[in-house]
Amino acid sequence: MTDRVVQLVEDILPGIPLQVVSQGAEAVVFRTGVHPYTAHPSLTNPNQFIIKYRPSKKYRHPKIDASITKSRTAGEVKFMHRLAKAGINAPNVVSADFKRGLIWMEHLGEVLPSGEVSSFKNHLWSVERTRSPDECVSEDIQRICEQVGQLIGQLHHNDMIHGDLTSSNIVLQKKVPYLIDFGLSSYSGLAEDKAVDLYVLERAIQSTHSMYAYKYNQWLLKGYEAAYGTNKQNRRKYVEVMGKLEDVRQRGRKRSMLG
Repeated sequence: MTDRVVQLVEDILPGIPLQVVSQGAEAVVFRTGVHPYTAHPSLTNPNQFIIKYRPSKKYRHPKIDASITKSRTAGEVKFMHRLAKAGINAPNVVSADFKRGLIWMEHLGEVLPSGEVSSFKNHLWSVERTRSPDECVSEDIQRICEQVGQLIGQLHHNDMIHGDLTSSNIVLQKKVPYLIDFGLSSYSGLAEDKAVDLYVLERAIQSTHSMYAYKYNQWLLKGYEAAYGTNKQNRRKYVEVMGKLEDVRQRGRKRSMLG
């Protein structure tokens, strides 16, 4: 499928060098060094860009498929625009073609010594592979974890839900965390939805960093709490989310026990 999709995107964007980064169920992600309309963009990373493409689904009626592609692409771009307005760390949108399902955005993240992109997950793995156990729970790691938690707290404080909040969908740029991939994102003021977001990340940390997961998750929630501040109304919202998080954990444990 990827070869066909690459050819489609090359036909849409002739002359633009493309490198496949990842392929998911809904979209294929490319990297390019070309900005669509300027040689000197004012961005955090002015040299590399991501192009996200939603290919058509042959099992859907063409008119329905076109409508879904346009709606989901527009929804993701609007979500990212709202993130920017709220001052929440995320890639800047450069350009979009809703009809064709294309989003051209800023590329964030760096290359780790291992050659991997500096996602939150890969950064922690890199530390765990190359440093002593004490260094894996150092003040530097604690600071990053708390910053990630605070970033998620800012997202939820604005009633925005990521929808796929794994440690792979958080990247570090100069050790500052940024959220990426908003294909499943939504808006909700419900504490339950925010708790599910947190639970997804908590489980991701447990499955990929089991030896240090307890500490990492502690620090994430410490940063998350800090994002709510000391305002009484915000504190009530925080307490409600934490209560729902425990409910979600209990449901998760029951599912695990029942298989």
